[in-house]
Amino acid sequence: MIAVVQRVLRASVECGGEVRGSIGPGALVLLGVQKGDTAADAEYMSRKVAGLRMFDDAQGRMNLSAAEAGGSVLAVSQFTLAADCRKGKRPSFDSAAPSDEAEPLYEAFVAGIRSAGLSVETGVFGAAMDVELTNHGPVTFVISSRGAFGEEPQP
Repeated sequence: MIAVVQRVLRASVECGGEVRGSIGPGALVLLGVQKGDTAADAEYMSRKVAGLRMFDDAQGRMNLSAAEAGGSVLAVSQFTLAADCRKGKRPSFDSAAPSDEAEPLYEAFVAGIRSAGLSVETGVFGAAMDVELTNHGPVTFVISSRGAFGEEPQP
């Protein structure tokens, strides 16, 4: 599983001309599910994102999680994060999990964030969406449940 996590002042996702999810200050999470991902990956990622200290404390240091800062999460599925762009000019999506496998893991990720006490809005799984955001900082992190370069992540 791979996620792009951005600290935002606001973010929203629109599908078919209708706003499906919208948050004020918090984190926008674009989540890609890869072949071979399991419920353990979803649990790891939800724990990691919920606890990520990316919000400023009173001294201006990134020392607070979204919950501690009173923020929300907008979670948007994005299979293109699993793309392999190393060869040629056309990305390969062979490593992206098929929808019937990816959707339950995306939902498990969202449930994990909610169980950490955060308010979560979502897009529409598998749909074409327009995402609008104001990145604050800018602060952006890329997180993988497989760790950097394919090694196992730290527990």
